Amino acid sequence: MIEVVLNDRLGKKIRVKCNEDDTIGDLKKLVAAQTGTKPEKIRLQRWNQIFKDHITLSDYEISDGSGIELYYE
Repeated sequence: MIEVVLNDRLGKKIRVKCNEDDTIGDLKKLVAAQTGTKPEKIRLQRWNQIFKDHITLSDYEISDGSGIELYYE
């Protein structure tokens, strides 16, 4: 189990507990449950790389304490 920190443009931080073998799509669903937003309206990225829903967190080298940029579309 890892904890990922998502930062939105307003400086709000959202902490989500998940597994390294979860997909980005799974992470979006967890974030959506906390924010009340639909998963398809969430975009996650880091350093201008937009994460694809079917790729796992470990494939993107996301580990415990990693920071991810959170955008709402």
